[in-house]
Amino acid sequence: MMLKNIAIVVFLFFSTAGYTQKTATPSFDPVKRPKNLSDSALLDLVQKQTFTYFWDFAHPVSGLARERSNETFSYGPETVTMGGSGFGVMSVIVATERKWIGRDTAAKFLLKMVKFLSKANSYHGVFPHWLNGATGNTIPFSRKDDGADLVETSFLFQGLLCARQYFNGNNPVEKGLRARINGLWNDIEWNWFTKGGQNVLYWHWSPNNGWAMDFPVKGFNECLIMYVLAASQEGKYAVPADVYHRGWAESNFFINKRKFYGYTLPLGFDYGGPLFFSQYSFLGLDPRGLTDRYTNYWEQNQNHTFINRAYCIDNPKEFKGYGPDCWGLTASDTWNGYTAHSPTNDNGTISPTAALSAFPYTPEYSMQALKHFYYDMGDKLWSQYGFYDAFNQTKNWVASSHLAIDQGPIIVMIENYRSGLLWKLFMSCPEVKLGLKKLDFKSPYFTN
Repeated sequence: MMLKNIAIVVFLFFSTAGYTQKTATPSFDPVKRPKNLSDSALLDLVQKQTFTYFWDFAHPVSGLARERSNETFSYGPETVTMGGSGFGVMSVIVATERKWIGRDTAAKFLLKMVKFLSKANSYHGVFPHWLNGATGNTIPFSRKDDGADLVETSFLFQGLLCARQYFNGNNPVEKGLRARINGLWNDIEWNWFTKGGQNVLYWHWSPNNGWAMDFPVKGFNECLIMYVLAASQEGKYAVPADVYHRGWAESNFFINKRKFYGYTLPLGFDYGGPLFFSQYSFLGLDPRGLTDRYTNYWEQNQNHTFINRAYCIDNPKEFKGYGPDCWGLTASDTWNGYTAHSPTNDNGTISPTAALSAFPYTPEYSMQALKHFYYDMGDKLWSQYGFYDAFNQTKNWVASSHLAIDQGPIIVMIENYRSGLLWKLFMSCPEVKLGLKKLDFKSPYFTN
């Protein structure tokens, strides 16, 4: 996840040149595509087939999500990712609720995962971006990024807290799952990442390199969930509300309030940046009626999506294929590597996850895009794990890859559109309610 004039998404900056394809036994015929489906049946199919990435292709030892479905020159199938695993945990909840897998089977799968995490490398309670899925040892993301990654860990716990709320049975497996999630949650030393008491959270820390990455996280971007969870921790690892108001909310790219294509963008970069900004933190955090002293987050996320689509329809660079049914710019693989696509960083690559993970905000437009991807382009885009990561019609290129961080939001945000399941689970967490109140948020889930 890398970005433009700042390094907001440093943790996804890597080259994907030189793939060799890594495949697994498919659960679906990768060629067969049922036709003439109802909208509901099509959503079922997309969610279910995308879920196989986190189930059939999960690491066999840890159950954690592999970074991607293909191998690059720098790492292989042993590499599992914390953020993508958090999204995968949420997808397991969806699969359980929709009865694609049994509840006991799902709970045992997640219990295996958290038992592995309990023994894996962590730093002040915070996991690295990548782990070896068999050993639990850190796999460095870059030369100095070989320790704690607070953003990836926040994405992980967004999912684990939802699992704790969902698997509420009194049987030993579900009780054990909840206890282990609570143990991992209570071990996170959020205040360590204020770097000695500063009013901001730092993204990385390494036992070998200390604070050398030197990345204070300021908004607006995909990292809002980190600040919400940090505020949700009580006791000796608590951080004050000032880290949000004087750190996150004080940057030259926080308040915007300008119009783009007729839509007012309350926060963030001009044109909104890549669409994952309005998706990753909001897999669990419900933006409906969510406000703070800075904005209404439903308006923020919906207008961000409208602007992204309007830009693709306008298509100022005249790329092939762009239009009302083919839109969505976000971080993904591209024809010459990997980048965070946006209206200000556009090379002609459309990422299906962008429009599909926007279903709650733009259901009509997202369905329009889904039908185009599936019916019109499915012979090239559809595979055993759902849609391939990206395509560029100008370059006549289609990715051969799937990425955990792109797969998960498709399943979760379609479900939030359909039932609000993950939103209800995450917002039911007592810690989250306390954290949001601490930061002066308002939400229908609580009254201040």
